[in-house]
Amino acid sequence: MTSTDRVVIAPDSFKGTATATEVARALAAGWASVRPADELVLLPMADGGEGTLDAFELAVPGARRMPVLVVGPDDRAVRSHWLLLPDGTGVVELACTSGITLLAELRPLDAHTVGFGEAIADALRHGVDRLYLALGGSASTDGGAGALTALGAVLLDDAGRPLPPGGRGLAEVAAVDLAGLPALPPGGALVLSDVTNPLLGAAGAAAVFGPQKGADAGQVAVLEAGLARWAGLLGSVRGAGGAGVAGSAGLGSAGFASAGAPGVDPATPGAGAAGGAAFGLLAWGARLAAGSAAVGEALGVPAGVAGASVVITGEGRFDAQSAAGKVPSYLAGLAADAGARALLVAGAIDATALAADPGRFAHAVSLTDLAGGSAAAMADPLVWLEVAGARLARGA
Repeated sequence: MTSTDRVVIAPDSFKGTATATEVARALAAGWASVRPADELVLLPMADGGEGTLDAFELAVPGARRMPVLVVGPDDRAVRSHWLLLPDGTGVVELACTSGITLLAELRPLDAHTVGFGEAIADALRHGVDRLYLALGGSASTDGGAGALTALGAVLLDDAGRPLPPGGRGLAEVAAVDLAGLPALPPGGALVLSDVTNPLLGAAGAAAVFGPQKGADAGQVAVLEAGLARWAGLLGSVRGAGGAGVAGSAGLGSAGFASAGAPGVDPATPGAGAAGGAAFGLLAWGARLAAGSAAVGEALGVPAGVAGASVVITGEGRFDAQSAAGKVPSYLAGLAADAGARALLVAGAIDATALAADPGRFAHAVSLTDLAGGSAAAMADPLVWLEVAGARLARGA
């Protein structure tokens, strides 16, 4: 490094312990304590999950929080917000409306995404030109049924009764009417997520993410069966806010499939994101995008990295999944393109994952190692992040 360097600090949040903004500021404080002459550029990042809205708010001058009252994942009212950008884009984050942190206790079968849909509807009523829909931190495994219902879809059982919200009810869904869905905004809707899981199967929403939301083996089976039934119905229906009905009998003869329009494929990579909420949004006509890259492009991160000597990035845990498009791998790629040195900070680092690509990061620091254990690191993450920033500045 030269006597004065341009250092870009672009971490993801350390989920559950520190926001991306807090992480960036702590790392910057540590670096500046060793190299005060360096130019520090803070670009807090997100991958489409929790913290995405905050990242946009910090990075985009003139962004405005739009308050909204929604039904939370356990039916309690939640005072939330979405973000209006100056160019007319609306950013709606699932974690703020239907997230697992909003629950008093886990509800693996009955939590839902109704509030997420209500916030999307509020943004549409405001007249947004485009939507960024940030997934992650979901409390439910309802395949996005709650969100679609809030937007105007009708889900009925065999007796013609509306389904209760949540994954449990999907096993009884017999008909889906999407005629009431609103049109997409002119610029469309982009689903931001770093998850590549399909909707169904061993790598699907229920099997992989259900246990994280409190589901035992029996409940995972119930959720999988419900999602499969849901997929069988929505798989015959075209989205984009058009009219159409799919029923459990004669799916090909009812609604969009008979018109030759492609259905929604549950095997689509990323369809299982947020308990399958991505799958439901695809049925509406939204498009999937790799979260880190889409957020980075929207925030102008590639331009921010250009000309940097050093790029510091990080996340709560760096493991094998980190290489699949998460924030650290995205920033490391930008750093390589810019000829900058990439440095990594994480709460915990899987040595095997780091060794799989030994040239990607010039140095890596684990807060767990610095603090002498995960409990100590999580108790004072900002303190240890500042120590990590200083350690990296010394070249250790």
